[in-house]
Amino acid sequence: MTIVISGSTNRPSEAHLPLQATADRSAADRSAAKRLDDKARLRKGAPSLSTSRTPPEPTWGPARAGSWIRMAELTAALSSIEPYWVDFETMEKDELVRRTKARLRQPIEFITNPDFDKAEIGAVIFSSPLELVAPQPKSVVRSVSESGSGLPIQLGRLCEATLLKPEQEVMLFQRMNFLLHQAAVHCRMLNPKRPSRVRLALVDRLIALAHWHRDRIVEANLRLVFSIVKKFANVNNAFDELLSDGIVALMRAVEKFDYDRGFRFSTYATQVVRRNAYRTVVHRQEERQKVLGGLQSMNLEISDEGAESSLSESRWHELRRHLAEMLDQLDRREKLIIRARFSLGPHRKVRTLQGLADRLGISKERVRQLESRAMDKLRLMADDVAFAELDA
Repeated sequence: MTIVISGSTNRPSEAHLPLQATADRSAADRSAAKRLDDKARLRKGAPSLSTSRTPPEPTWGPARAGSWIRMAELTAALSSIEPYWVDFETMEKDELVRRTKARLRQPIEFITNPDFDKAEIGAVIFSSPLELVAPQPKSVVRSVSESGSGLPIQLGRLCEATLLKPEQEVMLFQRMNFLLHQAAVHCRMLNPKRPSRVRLALVDRLIALAHWHRDRIVEANLRLVFSIVKKFANVNNAFDELLSDGIVALMRAVEKFDYDRGFRFSTYATQVVRRNAYRTVVHRQEERQKVLGGLQSMNLEISDEGAESSLSESRWHELRRHLAEMLDQLDRREKLIIRARFSLGPHRKVRTLQGLADRLGISKERVRQLESRAMDKLRLMADDVAFAELDA
């Protein structure tokens, strides 16, 4: 039987209702009565009898992350990074919500290990101190700077850190990945609808501690980067640029290294840094050839002598500066198309017209027209630019 409820205020008696409808209304009446009873008890200061109330979020103290977080080495590490901490206690709720969402968007990557899920594993990992040795004296800096590499003193200071023992290396990698694992666990508990200041602060501190251990590994292996990249440095490839790229490659190697396989990190890092330096040199050589070919296509005269011999470092930088200034005068789409079509800047590969059309949301023919228009602009600008200093 179907019940049609009209706008009348007269309610049918329970005798005229079906059994299911009567049961539903009885349950609703009991729920309403329970809510009224809860409100009455709350007005009197008594706790609610409702079991559906969400329990308050527990506060965090150092013990939530384990007693290991209070060990002397971690306390010293936390004090060294304390000036860079964000004060979540005085932060407005809107900013707290924004930072919580931003933290959830940022992935926390680490090398996992089955031991990380065991109970009290943190106390085991941090039971023994690292016993890192203080930086070596200035004589080491002097020997590195005078070893024939031509390094200035300020770069030689980067090699002051003492080499790690095998057991110290394993401990640093284990601690770093365990701290990131703990940060990921607590990050999954973050909720933008109910932002927690203490939990967000805990995640930031765990990540900061992991980065502190990562930096110790990087510092101890900087001499390895020096010895590799100096072999690739020449007139066309500045040592300081290769060094900065090598340090970035070293940091990536630290994040990707699996310490549990039993290999020394230096073996893995040597392959990563050497491969990165080789790719950098090859890419710059290809970029240089494409720039020279582009200048020739814009009717710029380049002497055969200059084509046969390599450009000096200063001339090459001047040429790149002029080209960058010319590209900056193009509009956004033209600049993107020229860089992608000639593999300039961050574009490692030549992009096809169809690929650019899909990215820009226009037709393939329109991309061809924009490329042609941009090349015409560059030719006109090239006629107005004086390259006398490059031909000197």
